Amino acid sequence: MIPDWLRPVEVGARSMTVADLTRFEVPPDADARPCAVLVLFADGAEGPEVVLTERAHHMRSHPGQVSFAGGALEAGESVEEAALREAWEEIGLRAADVETFGRLPELWMPPSNAAVTPVLAYGHGATPVGVESPEEVHAVHREPLAGLLDPAHRFTVRHPSGFTGPGFRIGPDRDVVLWGFTGGILSRLFDHVGWTRPWDASVVEDVPEHMVADRPGGTPPTEPTGDRPEDPPEAHGLTREGAR
Repeated sequence: MIPDWLRPVEVGARSMTVADLTRFEVPPDADARPCAVLVLFADGAEGPEVVLTERAHHMRSHPGQVSFAGGALEAGESVEEAALREAWEEIGLRAADVETFGRLPELWMPPSNAAVTPVLAYGHGATPVGVESPEEVHAVHREPLAGLLDPAHRFTVRHPSGFTGPGFRIGPDRDVVLWGFTGGILSRLFDHVGWTRPWDASVVEDVPEHMVADRPGGTPPTEPTGDRPEDPPEAHGLTREGAR
C-alpha cells in the first residue's frame, strides 16, 4: 500500500494525457521500440523522496545526465517488469521492495523511435540501492521532494543547441543538475498534481560542460514539454547505449 502523501500522484496519473507531458505522441505507424523507466518514490531520512540515477560521465551520449532507471523491453515483458529489471541491473533495486501503482502516458522519442512508458513505483522501507552497473551509472541520488519543490533550487537550463527546459539543483551540495527528459517529466507531474511552488523561469543557466556530448553542439536530451519540436533529441538514459 502506498502512503497518503503519494496519493495525489496515484490519482493524478489517471487523468494525465500525452498532451500534459509532451507534443510527441507515438504515431500509429511508427513501429516504435517499447521502453520503460521507473519513477521511484520512497520514504527517506529527510522525508518523501525520488530515486534518480546519474549517468556515467564517460558515456558517449548524455554523460552525467540525471535520469530514471530504465531501458528497452525484452521479449514477453510488461513495462512494469522491464522497469523493475532495469532498476535491479542498474542500482540493485529488488522487485520485492517495490510496489508499482500506475503509469504515465507513453511518450515518443523520435530520433531513437522509442515509445517510453514511465512506471510509477513506491519503495517500501529502507529500499537499499547503490551503483550496480558503473559502466552506466555514476551515482544514485535519493532526492527529497522538499528539495525538488523548493523554488530556490529551480531554474531554466540552456543547451548549446538553444534548447531550454526546466532544471533542478540536486544533491547534498546542490551541484548536480537535473533537467531534460527526467526533469521535464517531474516538472509536469508536479504541476499536474498541484505540488509546484512558483519559481523564476527567467533564471537561465547553461548546461554543465561535462553533460554535453563530445560532438558539435552535443545532443540535448528530450524534454517532455517539447519546447523545440523541430529538433527533438534522444532521451537520455534511453539512447542506443542505454536501451538493451
